[in-house]
Amino acid sequence: MNSLEPGYLCGSYPPLITPFLENGDVDYDGYEHLVDWQIREGSHGIVVNGTSAEPAVLTTEERKTLLEISMRVAKGRVPVMAATGSQSFAESAALSDHATKQGADALLIVTPYYIRPPQRGLVAYYNELGKRSNLPLLMYHIPGRAAVTVQLETLERIAEATPHFVGIKHASLDLALVSEALDKFGPEFRIFVGLEELSFPMMAMGACGMVNAVSNIAPRKIADLYEAVAAGNMIEGRRLHYDLFELNRSVFYDINPIPIKYMAKKLGVIRGNFHRLPMMPATPEVEKKCDVVLKATGLTANR
Repeated sequence: MNSLEPGYLCGSYPPLITPFLENGDVDYDGYEHLVDWQIREGSHGIVVNGTSAEPAVLTTEERKTLLEISMRVAKGRVPVMAATGSQSFAESAALSDHATKQGADALLIVTPYYIRPPQRGLVAYYNELGKRSNLPLLMYHIPGRAAVTVQLETLERIAEATPHFVGIKHASLDLALVSEALDKFGPEFRIFVGLEELSFPMMAMGACGMVNAVSNIAPRKIADLYEAVAAGNMIEGRRLHYDLFELNRSVFYDINPIPIKYMAKKLGVIRGNFHRLPMMPATPEVEKKCDVVLKATGLTANR
């Protein structure tokens, strides 16, 4: 496995939401604001076209455009991780090729969803994609959405054939896999936390950072949590964990990113809370619950 520079691909990497206009078009101007605002708020990197971006309702060309905007606005100030995975190998390959040509800093590729491939299929899938690019490659492991759970042996077989396979985003309650992977590959193996409520405990175990939806509305607080743990200040990390506890839980008041988009509009992070089917706006009940959390956390308008 290739070694990365200490501190590289570490920290809070918000999976940016995709703002839409009332007519259903992508709000590209609004997206430019999101990228710049995240950097100014102290995020250590950004993830483009992750789950919170609703890539399943975007066209391939829209996903490419969002990455191009991110690269242009970031201007090298922070690493840009391109989420290039899809249900289709051909689409994953095309998006990965595009991200490589655009100069992205890393690829985050979700395990193929719906088809529930065997473990040997995952090995072949990632190794074939790994042949197309020398960029650091991370697996996005999200069994709850993809309906497939990766095994440690599978990670080993991918790493053996693809030296630039450097880590995973782990959106699972399985803490054992975190320990097993870090024990096998060493502390330089990058494990990003994908479930908000496990951010502190998983980083305390050695995870390198977070790709958390809630950082779309509270980027500075999430960055502070990472920095506290990275500095070994576990008392401050624990305090921030509980300070963020209800906000982290609010992500799952409905299907992500429905609550996040409501709160982002409420805070002025995005201009409109519009959706593409089959996604929907928050219900009045979810809005009320989110309002309570926003008031309790003291978050205020950002624009």
